[in-house]
Amino acid sequence: MTISKNEYLMRQQRLLAQMKTNSVALIPAAKEITRSRDTEFPFRQDSDFFYLTGFNEPDAMLVLVNGEQQKSILYCRAKDKSAEIWHGRRLGADAAKQQLPVDEAYTLAELEQGLLDAVNQKSTLYYGQGVYSDVDNQVLALLNTLRGAPKKGYRAPEVIRDIRTLVHEMRLFKSDAEIAIMRRAAKISAEAHERAMRFAKPGATEYQLEAELHHHYAMNGARHPAYGTIVGSGDNATILHYTENESTLKDGDLILIDSGCELDGYAADITRTFPVNGRFNAAQKALYQVVLDAQLAALEVVKPGNTLAQAAKVVNRMLTEGLVKLGLLEGNVDELVESQAFRAFYMHGLGHWLGLDVHDVGEYKKDEQDREFAPGMVLTIEPGLYIAEDAPVAEQYRGIGIRIEDDVLVTEKGHENLSASVPKDIAAIEALMQES
Repeated sequence: MTISKNEYLMRQQRLLAQMKTNSVALIPAAKEITRSRDTEFPFRQDSDFFYLTGFNEPDAMLVLVNGEQQKSILYCRAKDKSAEIWHGRRLGADAAKQQLPVDEAYTLAELEQGLLDAVNQKSTLYYGQGVYSDVDNQVLALLNTLRGAPKKGYRAPEVIRDIRTLVHEMRLFKSDAEIAIMRRAAKISAEAHERAMRFAKPGATEYQLEAELHHHYAMNGARHPAYGTIVGSGDNATILHYTENESTLKDGDLILIDSGCELDGYAADITRTFPVNGRFNAAQKALYQVVLDAQLAALEVVKPGNTLAQAAKVVNRMLTEGLVKLGLLEGNVDELVESQAFRAFYMHGLGHWLGLDVHDVGEYKKDEQDREFAPGMVLTIEPGLYIAEDAPVAEQYRGIGIRIEDDVLVTEKGHENLSASVPKDIAAIEALMQES
């Protein structure tokens, strides 16, 4: 484990301390997902379950009991020599109790009775329904059993609360160990983006650049990307979530790459836009500089006490001013900002939390107010401009998509740009590409 066993224990203890007296929490692991027929997608653990256990097998269940005593119980797959020959090793309940941050561990065969015992007579049940339908059905059946047999001494919880509310608030603030992993993930991803810049040339394909990125991830300890890699050249870059990555790179086009690795469960998320031939033309330079200036201004806002909404306000105005200056928008800047005319070319938000999920958990408002940045938060800052091929603008700007995205840690005094090493200044990009 790259996160210590003690840290997982502390997370469970912090969660238990927030739970009501005489309560129980159920946190299920993820399920294997069929890719086609009898093959499965690579297994990816449920982020909440992983955050609390560090255990990376499917079908398990973590039970946290806040009763006369506080304790954690894990239910997992049994050791099975035949199954392990075909599908891989299992930890098993005996080893789980020794190696994992739990007080007790049992096999899944004991889960039904174990849940009945743990939930019976509790006042509050913490559970996040709607993710795994089979677990939802299991919990519903359990509650019906407890409600239907009072003569057996059964009593169902009177209150059901969503455990995710508590866990996600905890996950929003990263520990030193988590930050160390995310720094490494950003470094690996940054190196991969530089590698893609060096590799790019007319006649190469988008999927070849994708392969360069993924190869670098794997060779540096990050086996999987954190999400579907976007390599969009030409007007493909105007599609926000373009993942076909099948076109051939053309001389004179820009390439937008949005990609980051997943390292020990934690995501990086970086976007850079650069020219196929290593040189921006005049129109590309002009649009790119508008986005870059807006992103740099937004980064200056990221410090404790400020908000993402404040940074977005700065970006919206700067993009609007740039679009007016270049003739893509016409009118009074204040009125254009107020009417959100920029949305014709900038359709998404400025950023999102980052962590175990690429679009990580955590509320963006607190007490109905925009949430202030605080040390330990990690987020992306990613303004962009996307000019459709048929946009009613000057021809030299059509079919251009630009996004610049960095991963930013909020610190006591301001912020740390985890992905700053990837060139984004026009001269720096061109210099790097001319070296290759």
